[in-house]
Amino acid sequence: MTGGPADRLQAALEALDARLPRPEQFPHRARGRWLTARAGTALGVCFVVCFVTGVWSHVLQHPPYGFVPPSRPWWGYALTQGVHVTTGMASIPLLVVKLWSVAPRFWRRPLLPSSLRPTRSALRHGIERVSVLVLVASAVFELVTGVLNVAQAYVFPFFFPAVHFAVAWLAVGSMVLHLAVQWPAIRGGWRLREARRLTDQARGGLTRRGVLGLGLVGSAAAVLTTVGDKIPVLSQISVFSQRSQRGPQGLPVNGLAVWAGIDGAGLAERWRLQLVGPAGQVVLDLAALQGMTQVTVRLPIACVEGWSVAADWTGVRLADLAGLVGGGTRAVVSSPDPGLYGRSEVGPAAFADPDTLIALQLNGEPLALDHGFPARLIAPHRPGALQTKWLDRIEVVR
Repeated sequence: MTGGPADRLQAALEALDARLPRPEQFPHRARGRWLTARAGTALGVCFVVCFVTGVWSHVLQHPPYGFVPPSRPWWGYALTQGVHVTTGMASIPLLVVKLWSVAPRFWRRPLLPSSLRPTRSALRHGIERVSVLVLVASAVFELVTGVLNVAQAYVFPFFFPAVHFAVAWLAVGSMVLHLAVQWPAIRGGWRLREARRLTDQARGGLTRRGVLGLGLVGSAAAVLTTVGDKIPVLSQISVFSQRSQRGPQGLPVNGLAVWAGIDGAGLAERWRLQLVGPAGQVVLDLAALQGMTQVTVRLPIACVEGWSVAADWTGVRLADLAGLVGGGTRAVVSSPDPGLYGRSEVGPAAFADPDTLIALQLNGEPLALDHGFPARLIAPHRPGALQTKWLDRIEVVR
C-alpha cells in the first residue's frame, strides 16, 4: 500500500465500509417512520418516568450536601422505586422494537465520512453518528445493568449506583439531542395514517401495527411477570418477581448476618447500645431498651431492586432515645457491619418523625438475626439500604 498515513487509514476505512451490512440487507415492509415514531414515543415516555424516579431514588440514597430528605409520604420510596424498576422492565421490549424498526438506518451510506478532511459535512455526519451510538449504547447499558441489579447479579466491576446514575444522564441527554435532530421525522411518522396501514394489511403478513402490538404486549408481559414483589395481589402471576419468596418473619432479606460478621450466639446478653449526644453518653442493654415506651408502626421495607413489603415494627422512637443524651436534630447510626451501609445518617425530617424507630420486633416477634437483631433502624420514606441493622451506636447531633 502506497501513500501517507492518512491515505492508508482512508483505504482501511473504505475496506471496512465494504464489509459492513447495507440497508437493503434488512428488508421488511413493517419497518418505517410510522412504527419508529410510535415505538419511540412509548419508549421515551417509559425512559422519562424511569429517569425521574431513578434520580429521586439516588438523591434519597445518596443525599447531596445540604439536601434534607423528607420523611413523608411514608410510602414514597416504595412507590417511586417500584415505578422506576417497572418502567425499566417495560422499556426492554419497546427498545427491541425501536432498534428493529431503525436497523437499516444504522448502515445507511455514507456509513463513514467520505473524507478524513475536517469539512462541515463530515463533521455534521460524525456528530450524528456518534450521538446515535451514545444513545443506543447508554440505553442498552442502563437496561442491562438495571436488570442485573434487580437480580442482584453484580458481575460488573464498578459501583452500580454511581455508574448507573451517571449513564442515565448521558442517556437522557443523548435522547434530547436525538429528539431535537429527528423531530421533523418523528412528527411526519405520526402523520402517517390509514392509507399506508391499509396497504400493508392488503399485502398480508405482519404489519407495522402488528409489530407495535407485539412490543406493547411484550411490555405488559414484562410488567405483569415482575411486578408481584411491588403489588402483592399480582404475586401469583409474577413468575419472574425477584422477591416473590419471603425470608424470615415474612420479610425478604438482602444482607445476611453472616456476611456482616454478626454472631448470634449469646448476642442478647452481651449486646449494648451506646448513645452519644450533647449531654453526654448513655449505654443501654437490651432489657433497658425493652423497658422503655414501645411504639408500633406499619412501614415498608423498600429496596433499590424495586421490591417492597410492609410490616409491623415495634420499638422505641429515635427522638425519645435522643432525649436521654440531650436531644438533637439528626443522628448517625452505626453497626459492626463493615459494609458500605453499616453506618447511615438520619436527617432532621426523619429524626423528628414519630414513626422513626429503633425497632426491636417485627410482626410481633423479636427481630430475626438477619433482620437486625437485637435492634435496627426503621424510618418512613427511606431506602432499605439505609435502614441500618444490628445497631450498637447512635450519635445524636444538634
